[in-house]
Amino acid sequence: MRSNFPIEFKKSNFIFTVLYLKNKDITVIKKAIQEKMYCVPFFLKSSSIIFDISNLFELHTILKLCNIIESFGLKIIGVTGCNDVQLRKLINSAGIQLFNTYHMLKIDNKDNRINKYQKTQVINNHVRSGQRVYAINSDLIINTHVSEGAELIADGNIHIYGNMRGRALAGASGDTDSQIYCTNLQAELISIAGRFWLNEQIPSNFIGKGARLYLVHNKMTIDNII
Repeated sequence: MRSNFPIEFKKSNFIFTVLYLKNKDITVIKKAIQEKMYCVPFFLKSSSIIFDISNLFELHTILKLCNIIESFGLKIIGVTGCNDVQLRKLINSAGIQLFNTYHMLKIDNKDNRINKYQKTQVINNHVRSGQRVYAINSDLIINTHVSEGAELIADGNIHIYGNMRGRALAGASGDTDSQIYCTNLQAELISIAGRFWLNEQIPSNFIGKGARLYLVHNKMTIDNII
């Protein structure tokens, strides 16, 4: 990729593709996305992305760019890079998910992940909006509620024994055998090894109930917890 190209799509520290802007000119950005879609349509077509807005400071510009991005068939599942409290409130009010950037430990293969697994991390306090818990190389157990806007991340499994209204990302280092267990599922987002469901994609008959989520042939699957 040319170093001066105005946009960049890459995995970054997320398990989703992130769109970074290197230019604020909307016309330039639109042309760059069009060029990128032409060059690698197999990579980007119908992709779900996180939009980095660290260089943007006005809501109307962010919304306009979101519309332009989605006009190319991309789906924005949220934005990241916003540290301004007032702008974050406006973004939330506009119904856009806010993601925090977190460190993603890169491990080459499953055997290495198993060898490096550590003691399960247990949280007994309410995980509130804006808080993030990352269980590196281990499972994560939450023995209370998780508020909307909170993030749970684990390289292994995630267990939530309470109301789950935030985001849960298990298998963050790519372990497709990871699972999520929840006693009251109302999550904003559920993800296992990069595959995910937003709230509206979770089967409605599981909302507010106990559930186990896992992958079958790399597709999200859900069962009741008896």
